[in-house]
Amino acid sequence: MTMQSPPPPTPLIPESAPFSQEQRAWLNGFFAGLLSLDAGATPVAAGSVSLPGQDADDDEAPWHDPAMSLDERMKLAEGRPLKRRMMAAMAQQDCGQCGSSCEEYSASIAEQAEPRLNLCVPGGKATARMLKTLVEEMGGGVIDPEEHAAKEAARPPKSDDLRAGHCRESPVTATFVSRTRLNGEASVKTTNHIVIDLSESRLDYEVGDSLGVFAVNDPALADAIIAAIGAPADFPVMDKTLREMLIEDTALAPAPDELFELISYLTGGERRKKAQALAKGEDPDGDADTLDVLAALEKFPGIHPDPEAFIEALEPLQPRLYSISSSPKADPGRVCLTVDAVRYQIDGRLREGLASTYLDNRVAPGDPLKVYVQKAHGFALPQDGATPIIMVGPGTGIAPFRAFLQERLATQATGGAWLFFGHQRSACDFFYRDELEGLQSTGALSRLSLAWSREGDKKVYVQDKMREESAKLFAWLERGAHFYVCGDAQRMAKDVDTALADIVGTCGNKTPEDARAYVKALRASGRYQTDVY
Repeated sequence: MTMQSPPPPTPLIPESAPFSQEQRAWLNGFFAGLLSLDAGATPVAAGSVSLPGQDADDDEAPWHDPAMSLDERMKLAEGRPLKRRMMAAMAQQDCGQCGSSCEEYSASIAEQAEPRLNLCVPGGKATARMLKTLVEEMGGGVIDPEEHAAKEAARPPKSDDLRAGHCRESPVTATFVSRTRLNGEASVKTTNHIVIDLSESRLDYEVGDSLGVFAVNDPALADAIIAAIGAPADFPVMDKTLREMLIEDTALAPAPDELFELISYLTGGERRKKAQALAKGEDPDGDADTLDVLAALEKFPGIHPDPEAFIEALEPLQPRLYSISSSPKADPGRVCLTVDAVRYQIDGRLREGLASTYLDNRVAPGDPLKVYVQKAHGFALPQDGATPIIMVGPGTGIAPFRAFLQERLATQATGGAWLFFGHQRSACDFFYRDELEGLQSTGALSRLSLAWSREGDKKVYVQDKMREESAKLFAWLERGAHFYVCGDAQRMAKDVDTALADIVGTCGNKTPEDARAYVKALRASGRYQTDVY
């Protein structure tokens, strides 16, 4: 009688996991031993064991990609638990604007511990609308203030929550020191190097962190809104005047759905139908994306809402986060930012970014600022200074890498440092040129690759320079280099990711699937980190 061999153990690591065949075999054996899966044990289905950082119900969160549209993310999340669909509704940047990560913010809403649905600043109205729909699906969120307080008290505190200045709920007062324009007059942009004094607040930070700034609205914009609704500027609203509330406490762009609901009650006929449609997220005239609060009032002229009801219909003003562009070792007691002043025209009216123009022209040296430090979510230098680093940061994306280089210089890190920087024109958009050349002379910056998109006949971007130097870049990765990207999430970061996979495939002689698995493994191991917005 022939003895039958026992069936091979069911693999725990799925074939799609970002590991080689040898790595999968080792991990399958490791987890099998860990779980005591001997001949008598019940086999576990492939992929059912969660790897570090992987939730058992999210299949590695395939929607966690800031380059995806909201519709794409929600489609990938179909059939998942509610908290996962809420996570998919976020902007997927883990930027910290909400005070935590996309996953933590969505989980707190799903657990009915967070009633605010508008904290995802990059997600904007689209995220808030989707969250509202999902909250309604689960039967409602936190409504009663006492219930909210009880749920918050029951949640375990975050490590930094109890320190003043380390969360958005407890900002500290700092002092604005100076602004210096980084680009020449011929540049199409105004980019400022901002210096802020933290010495009196005793606020500390690490390279890779971001600084939250509580800006205030342009008083001229508040005055225009007051004129549009025909209300007195000194009308009392809560413990302030209407004008003070509009400047200090309310978001004036974009126009929220609740404002259109209020407008629909104050008008009739076709105008009411349009307001109702806008309140539902529809776009009857094709201009919904351009409507801030003033534009919404100008679209429905002649309405005179009660000032208190008007303020209640607006969203609270949110802080803005900026990547810190300094190391505390280089300039103790101070923090630096690199900020584009956002200005553009719509229908002949100048629109301005809230915090960027506040820092550009509405705050003066010596003025107080409300700020806090947002700890980085997986964006930091390697602990070993002998580890090489590759940094890709066009435009203001250079900010954290200036901090990295200052830190590496101060700590005498021996690993190589390679920066890919780009902008439009070298003559007027080469930020921190003298500093970077000085860092090259000291050896703190080993290689500097520059891309200028408005010089010559061909537009050259950072991903193009990566491809030009692909063999050296791949050699650095094979030496264990950490790879960092900072900047635009929708276009640049996606193009850099594609270029990286292509470089790995070509220089590493890998199939497209293996090249993507290599890049995915870099992310999983913490060697590929992004700070995108």
